[in-house]
Amino acid sequence: MKKLISLLIIIPYFFTSTIAQVLFKASPPTDGPGSPIYLHDEVKQYDFADKADGYWLYEPASPRPDSANVIVFNHGYGGYNPMIYGAWIKHLVRKGNIVIYPRYQKNVYFPRPPKFSKMVSKAIRDALVMMENKHFVQPITRNLTMVGHSYGGVISADLATNFEAHNIPKPVAIMLCSPGTGPLKGGVLDSYENLPDDLKMIVMVSNGDRTVGDVFGIKVFEEATNVVQRNFIRQYADVSISPKHTHGHNESYALDFDFDNGVRNFTARRALRIGKTDNVDYYGYWKIFDALLDCSRNNKNCEYAFGNTTEQKSLGKMSDGTPLKTLEITLPPIGANNTTSSN
Repeated sequence: MKKLISLLIIIPYFFTSTIAQVLFKASPPTDGPGSPIYLHDEVKQYDFADKADGYWLYEPASPRPDSANVIVFNHGYGGYNPMIYGAWIKHLVRKGNIVIYPRYQKNVYFPRPPKFSKMVSKAIRDALVMMENKHFVQPITRNLTMVGHSYGGVISADLATNFEAHNIPKPVAIMLCSPGTGPLKGGVLDSYENLPDDLKMIVMVSNGDRTVGDVFGIKVFEEATNVVQRNFIRQYADVSISPKHTHGHNESYALDFDFDNGVRNFTARRALRIGKTDNVDYYGYWKIFDALLDCSRNNKNCEYAFGNTTEQKSLGKMSDGTPLKTLEITLPPIGANNTTSSN
């Protein structure tokens, strides 16, 4: 009898929970950062990635510009198939950017993590030399920007800190997406206090990340005390919609088979299994990085990247105007001796 009573309690709860979910179709903003308002119709692809220090290069085309700003996109561990982030890369290039996608790994065993930044910096230097040829869109390096996921976030933080030692242009902005190393900590610096004071930095983590967690992201954010314009962003699951917004380590995956190089290692197979493009991409990663680019280049759309604003926090709305679960923003502390606080 007790089992029957328990079942009767569970069944109504199940149906209530199911009914509470709203069917939701992901869609990007209609204008502004993150929107599919593009300057170019095509992406020109080049493969110089046969070695660990190689790279893939993506240029805007149709129409072909004479020059374009440069973004370095640093993938996560094992992510040397650009398909994994292809939709985001395509978005960035069609917006008018050159994207350098360093390989930095020959395979998942070689080279070891302490050499990753060296591989990436060589790829950047080689790509910029290659683009001196008039066959390529000419790179504008004064606004060099980096985005990195997972171990790519660790690499990006290193290169932004030690750009002179790596002999690369000084980055004006970086976005670290679920940054961290797991057990392979060889690429982590002792401190990030030497990140330049004029750098603009976003650190974005997902609350349910069980791969690297938020330890490294918090470390960089709290130690980069010279960096005035920095925000720490936390993304949560939203189970009120179907399909729901998850909050795992790989929310920045955005598959596009136009960028598939055929690699099917464990990272690529995982991406094929779980990769999706939803409002966490459109209003989260894509919107905020677009705004970071605009803010660092021409001081526009900064309210979409910084400040704990409605524009920054929003992940879109349901058809009835109800906001989806928003991002949580942590601002830098006021005063050198204060501790970081959430807003």
